Amino acid sequence: MIRRPVAWVVAVVLFAEALGVAMLNWVMGELVDAQNMSLAGLDPDAMSMSSKIGGIVFGLYFALCALVALLVGIRDRQPAGFGRVLLISAAVVHGLLGAAAWSLIGRPQFLFMIVMLGLIVLVLVTYDGQRGPVAAEPQDAPEGPKEPESPQGADGSPVTSPPAPTTP
Repeated sequence: MIRRPVAWVVAVVLFAEALGVAMLNWVMGELVDAQNMSLAGLDPDAMSMSSKIGGIVFGLYFALCALVALLVGIRDRQPAGFGRVLLISAAVVHGLLGAAAWSLIGRPQFLFMIVMLGLIVLVLVTYDGQRGPVAAEPQDAPEGPKEPESPQGADGSPVTSPPAPTTP
């Protein structure tokens, strides 16, 4: 009941984060380029270009994670394989960014990262019981504990393996 709305919310917020991260890094690259800043003798053009490329790559990563969450919301099935790995890695990234946000930026940003971490984990965990189609017929309940089978056959003779095939 709550799975689909949570997956939709995660997808929307991850798409917004993808756009925000890409724009932030692009602006930072432009600022470095315009002010001709350097850090420890690094080339300002290389710093500007690496900031822009990093923003695009990280934005695409968040967009891909959002696409996986969107597919989970549309299909109402758990993520599998590479999609599950992407969502797990997004949860880890949000946890690490939350720790950095607490110490560097402030409590509201920390709270946002931890809420996103919780929502991503909720998307991953709420689908665990839904591995396959539900059985059409209920299975018979066992009537009691079964006794272990004896190592002898029905006629009382010991059970042996069939003879191995031989070659002529």
